[in-house]
Amino acid sequence: MKEVADDALLSMIVKGDEDALAALYDRYGKLAYSLAYRMLGDTHGAEDVVQEAFINVWRKANSYSSMRGTARTWLLAVVHHSAVDLCRRRRGKIPSELPLKLEELVVDPDDLWSEVANNLDGEELTDCLARIPKEQREAIELAYFGGYVGVQR
Repeated sequence: MKEVADDALLSMIVKGDEDALAALYDRYGKLAYSLAYRMLGDTHGAEDVVQEAFINVWRKANSYSSMRGTARTWLLAVVHHSAVDLCRRRRGKIPSELPLKLEELVVDPDDLWSEVANNLDGEELTDCLARIPKEQREAIELAYFGGYVGVQR
């Protein structure tokens, strides 16, 4: 499939275009897996989350609105919510310690600026998190990577 904008791919998915879903997966599958793995800490769970997320994209692509953010952000939110749901289903099986080292993403060698931006963002995030007290850093890690946002205890 020719390079098509993310928004256009989602519009095509709404119309039932399986090739558009495949193109979106090719574009963001590794990033989605990286996020899911980061949150869950295991390969099987991350694979399940990515599969569930892309099924949800197929079923609910019409819920995407460019007014609320980019297609990439929406897709990663779908992955994040799927991972949180799996964490909640597992209750008590979430790894208590998650390393904060950001995973490197495979980047198109022609897209050097994206690679540089990803590295700078990762360094900045790591630096910022290192400056805050341990308890606050752990709360942020649990909220984002552990899926504890909104969980009642």
